[in-house]
Amino acid sequence: MLDLTRVLAGPTCARTLAEHGADVLKIAGPQLPDSGAAEFDTGIGKLQAFLDLRGSAGVQTLKELLEGADVFSQSFRPGTLAARGFAPEEAARLRPGIVYVTLSAWGTEGPWKDRRGFDSIVQTVSGMAYRQSGESKPKLLPVSVIDYVSGYLMAFGAMVALARRATEGGSWLVRVSLARTGKWIVDRGAVADFASVPAELPRDELKKLIIQSGKFSHLRPVLNLSETPPYWERPPAPLGTHPAQWPGR
Repeated sequence: MLDLTRVLAGPTCARTLAEHGADVLKIAGPQLPDSGAAEFDTGIGKLQAFLDLRGSAGVQTLKELLEGADVFSQSFRPGTLAARGFAPEEAARLRPGIVYVTLSAWGTEGPWKDRRGFDSIVQTVSGMAYRQSGESKPKLLPVSVIDYVSGYLMAFGAMVALARRATEGGSWLVRVSLARTGKWIVDRGAVADFASVPAELPRDELKKLIIQSGKFSHLRPVLNLSETPPYWERPPAPLGTHPAQWPGR
């Protein structure tokens, strides 16, 4: 899997596929700021490489990597990668059978479809922050729930597409938007007295969910499967630690 995403939602998708056995190569731009501690949270199980897609050498290397990929995941502003030759149709031409996963803020239709956006912006403009406030000053949810749920939906879509490719063939496109995920969350309803919900899990409960990877303690995989238990083969590493190449297989 090639992971060309940043911050939380897209990287959570790739981390999830890594825990189910994928070789994930995270591609970051050396000129872009990292996301601090979040990079270690979402970077578990991944190889980390730099490529500068502003130049022809970086674009060519990414095309060569794409030819060996099964999944290509990206969360750039709509149209950004297409301008560099990595639209879904072009990716499918370069690598027939690719599963192309794309994340946007506002979806593919409407006047905001080309705008940037992230979790807290979607919470604010959609009314989620107002509802969370109890109809006073807008208040963001205590966790970036739109990001994380979107990431898991991206991973689920990628797995479904891989299963369909195995039985039906073809290349597949998976599209997720933060705004639509937020709507789906709102449609689930709210806890009647959400102000009474504890801000944190009790320490003894949290301890049951923690595992160790090298020097780092972090949450274990969400799923618990009896036949193929998920795990991460690689500990988190700083961006750009590894070369931009697939590991030996």
